[in-house]
Amino acid sequence: MKPCPTFAALAVALALAVPAVTLAQGIGSTVSQEHRAEVSHPVHFDTTKIPLRDLPDQGPVTPARGGRDFEPGRPEPVGNVNPQFNDPLAATGAGPVKASSVTLAAFTDGTPVDPNYRVAPPDTTGDLGPNHYVQWVNLRYSVYTLTRDANQQITGFNLVAGFPKNGNVLWQGFGGPCEKYNDGDPIVQYDQLANRWVLTQFAVSASPYTQCVAVSTGPDPTGTYNRYAYSYGTDFNDFPKMGVWPDAYYITYNMFRRGRTFVGNKVCALERDKMLIGASARQICAQTSSTYHSLVPADLEGATLPAAGTANPLLSISSSSVYFWKFAVNWTAGTGTLTGPTTMAGVSAFSRACGGGTCIPQPGTTRTLDSLADRLNYRLSYRRFAGYESLLINHAVSANSASGIRWYELRNAAGNTISSATPVVYQQGTFSPNSEYRWMGSAAMDKTGGIAVGYNVSSATVKPSIRYAFRGPADPLGILGSETLIKSGTGSQTGTLSRWGDYSTISVDPVDGCQMVFTTEFIPSDGSFNWSTFISSFKLSTCN
Repeated sequence: MKPCPTFAALAVALALAVPAVTLAQGIGSTVSQEHRAEVSHPVHFDTTKIPLRDLPDQGPVTPARGGRDFEPGRPEPVGNVNPQFNDPLAATGAGPVKASSVTLAAFTDGTPVDPNYRVAPPDTTGDLGPNHYVQWVNLRYSVYTLTRDANQQITGFNLVAGFPKNGNVLWQGFGGPCEKYNDGDPIVQYDQLANRWVLTQFAVSASPYTQCVAVSTGPDPTGTYNRYAYSYGTDFNDFPKMGVWPDAYYITYNMFRRGRTFVGNKVCALERDKMLIGASARQICAQTSSTYHSLVPADLEGATLPAAGTANPLLSISSSSVYFWKFAVNWTAGTGTLTGPTTMAGVSAFSRACGGGTCIPQPGTTRTLDSLADRLNYRLSYRRFAGYESLLINHAVSANSASGIRWYELRNAAGNTISSATPVVYQQGTFSPNSEYRWMGSAAMDKTGGIAVGYNVSSATVKPSIRYAFRGPADPLGILGSETLIKSGTGSQTGTLSRWGDYSTISVDPVDGCQMVFTTEFIPSDGSFNWSTFISSFKLSTCN
């Protein structure tokens, strides 16, 4: 389908983008490269007239034979051998926790690969609202209604009739790349401040490379949506990651010039208040140099807001450091400032699992899996408590001759907000209780400060499985408790396919601030392009 005339007309506005973003250096920063500054408008936007639940599904976008491996370019070279590194936190990173326990309350099989699509990896994402759970994988999404008991505990996930649907069904009648292409790399967010759903995927089968964003017009994710298309021209907007913040939806991309040469990480703020009413919504973007990649924006957890005007914090890593960034925008002036990177002090030494690349073993095959340890794992969870603010994130590191989950809780520096000064490391740990490989984690914090991390586990004798570990707010700092099995793997990924993930998602229930829902992939039987996903909910006993 040809793009609507509106696309072509508004594309001119992109070329006339107003330089309004500056890039400032933090203390100890080495940023010296030029960056591009831009304020731009969507090339097209509208509001659907037909609810998503009533839109017909579309046929397969790839042939049933063969397979399609979503293999994004690497922003930097990575290794494929696990370094022999003595992680200083691994010896104390796991142990029994007596102050808390976890109840696995409800679970269900999630969206599997459709044999008509044969794509990998799934890029599993999902989020939780008061009455629904929305899961999206490459290239289909599903909506579930929640069953809750009298205490609001989730007791069941119920697939809504007519789902799953193709990702680009949401853009039927929209025109342009968003309607034409179903390319994936999705993100699902529930904006609890507005009781809305935010769904996004890219359209990158051809230039102009485009990000497609839809914001529900009400609390029902099967209803109508305000839809937007943002174009990045000949720069491929890979690996999008989104966070909800009071003043904007923040989204980051690894940018590849003409789809080939990595040129930096683009950080964009989407005009949230306009998207909520279906009006034209600007984006303000800044781009780092090619030295830095895979920045993760902070994602608000809970109903307590950061102080007015607090910039959105972001984190990234290199082979040996964790970097702090912040992006502040002013919608009245149409300006923004990206500050960073500042090297985080107090981070214990680490070595990236598999040298950042592929080395995770599986039973019955020589095919190893990609650790994706060259970057932080989604999400960067932000929560504000009485007296302090907290950020939580994880990544895969070399530990105990395998890979483990390195996690950090950062807090605001005394007398400052989370972004007015560089945060400090409050606690950190490496969860690696034995020689099994743990990777592809996602971390979240409940309203009491309890932490859970969900992840995959594999080894030469353990097929890729799903587990989680946790700690209560009064447990010893830096320690996750004994892990809990969510789903035993029954298959290894074989053939030529190494990619796994590329991400998983753990969410916190906006109703009680305690329950968490984790979703990620597993393989039901040995094979390629036959992955499935799992959804599970649980709660720490210390949270009520």
